Amino acid sequence: MAESSSTSWELPLVAVCQVTSTPNKQENFKACAGLVLEAARLGACLAFLPEAFDFIARNPAETLQLSEPLDGDLLGRYSQLARECGIWLSLGGFHERGQDWEQTQKIYNCHVLLDNKGLVVASYRKTHLCDVEIPGQGPMRESNSTRPGITLEPPISTPAGKVGLAICYDMRFPELSLKLAQAGAEILTYPSAFGSVTGPAHWEVLLRARAIESQCYVIAAAQCGRHHETRASYGHSMVVDPWGTVVACCSEGPGLCLARIDLNFLQQMRQHLPVFQHRRPDLYGNLGQPLS
Repeated sequence: MAESSSTSWELPLVAVCQVTSTPNKQENFKACAGLVLEAARLGACLAFLPEAFDFIARNPAETLQLSEPLDGDLLGRYSQLARECGIWLSLGGFHERGQDWEQTQKIYNCHVLLDNKGLVVASYRKTHLCDVEIPGQGPMRESNSTRPGITLEPPISTPAGKVGLAICYDMRFPELSLKLAQAGAEILTYPSAFGSVTGPAHWEVLLRARAIESQCYVIAAAQCGRHHETRASYGHSMVVDPWGTVVACCSEGPGLCLARIDLNFLQQMRQHLPVFQHRRPDLYGNLGQPLS
């Protein structure tokens, strides 16, 4: 594809953070805050943290016990961090006690977006819960402790572009990414804690597919390494451009990678391959129906 005319230092810089969360919330905050400070020092306007940046517990009971409301202490600390660093933060999956906590005793997996003043500008509750059994990876029953969200969040204007919010398992549902792209998203986000079996097989190919079909940048901050005795994550945090090229990727272990977001390149892509003009919704019907 043709290169855009923008010089690279004029383009917004984003940072994608990779961490190994544990049940220790204080240590997790310390690790995440260190990466956010580094991202700000390097000039990023927006830093992305993975799903479960707050903690990864050993069992559903511990998950519920460690959870907090959005107006609790931990989000307050991240709000202060965003304000002090002057950086936007994508907090990719917060264990949220909602207003129905007392009735349900279940939480939401909530992607929170903070602006550089520390204000919550958007929040999205994960709509597709990961209840799966993968041989060799152990069963995952997210619904044991978590309720699904019931709405998608419209894309939000940020210094890097219009951001569509999703979380991990959502990447397996192209309907969601297309819906966000049609609503104006230029960047899709899939903060994740991908497993060690599905990771090598599906992680990169799904992210690149979502980028190509939606003609968006895809940003996926990931958990990595061993969280406790019974859980580990694949890592490989990355940024994919609308052509499907992986333009940044974290190395093994905690750290961050940086990428420039070139919206001129995105617009060129959409002009050269106008797939959204060629779609046939009259033929597709309801794609959300289960297989017969």
